[in-house]
Amino acid sequence: MPRTRSINQNIPHRLLPDFRNLGTVLRIVLLANALALVCALTQVSTAAELWRLMLLDSALLQPVLLSVLLALYAFNEILLRLSYWRAVIAVMVLAACITLFFSQIGGELFAGVNESVLFLSIRRMLLASLLAFALLTYFRWRAMAMSPALQDARLQALQARIRPHFLFNSINAVLAIVRAEPKRAEAALEDMADLFRMAMSDAHDLVALKDEVALAQRYLALEQLRMGERLKVSWKIEHMPQQALIPPLVLQPLLENAVYHGIEPLAEGGVIDIDIHEKSGQLHLTVSNPLPSRKVKSEGHQLALSNIRERLSLLFDVEAEYRVEHNDDSYHVYIVIPLRKLE
Repeated sequence: MPRTRSINQNIPHRLLPDFRNLGTVLRIVLLANALALVCALTQVSTAAELWRLMLLDSALLQPVLLSVLLALYAFNEILLRLSYWRAVIAVMVLAACITLFFSQIGGELFAGVNESVLFLSIRRMLLASLLAFALLTYFRWRAMAMSPALQDARLQALQARIRPHFLFNSINAVLAIVRAEPKRAEAALEDMADLFRMAMSDAHDLVALKDEVALAQRYLALEQLRMGERLKVSWKIEHMPQQALIPPLVLQPLLENAVYHGIEPLAEGGVIDIDIHEKSGQLHLTVSNPLPSRKVKSEGHQLALSNIRERLSLLFDVEAEYRVEHNDDSYHVYIVIPLRKLE
């Protein structure tokens, strides 16, 4: 069985956001500034007062927000190892301490007329803690909305897409060679057993890339048994980070579409190109296949690809890139995800 690893080992960790994720950072910045604007609106009666108050608040909010985000980025792994509520308290304390630091540095610059600097510092610490709690509550709600049940249901739907007729075709191909080439037939049956064992195993968020590639290679070996020399495969995985983590059943459905919508309709067959490599801290995966001269069967492609796109969005937010390009004679799928490796 392939070694699997979930990026969410338990529910508390799932509820805490990944502070190194670009989507998380963008949401924090936008929500923090939006809440600051709402608070300012409740304290003024004219546009001029609002403008003055926003300038004063931003002079403190922006450096505090930037410093908190940098600290959370640095302590992200430590926070993920804490229980959820301990991590929440740690984030709130961190926000309060950084706010106090900048408030003390600014001194009377951030204080109004006849206002106590000490009182304002304490009030700002409390507001920073409440703001941190409100943002963490939002991320908790968002994580619960994207619950394990939702992800597992989508993964199970994708797993079911290993077409039943693929099983029947593979069995018939094995029967055709079982007497003439018993060793080859035995190897094919082992590949088939491993393929379905891996595909129907418990749903996980991420698996080792080498295991995902192994599953894809078993799948293609069975298709080559059926299609013979018509199906050719070009692997470019010399620079593949084998211990990288990838959502399960991403590569196999892409290859399945490439076979059924690209190679099989062509009498002469064709080549499927798979390129997997690491670049700039990201994992790049490309699958390309030829297309018949008739119109592209976009519906067959999009059923699997839309599922993959949704799971990439759930797991990596805006850090995942998914792109499809095709012309009259070729079809290309490009996927880019953050590089994460087995510890």
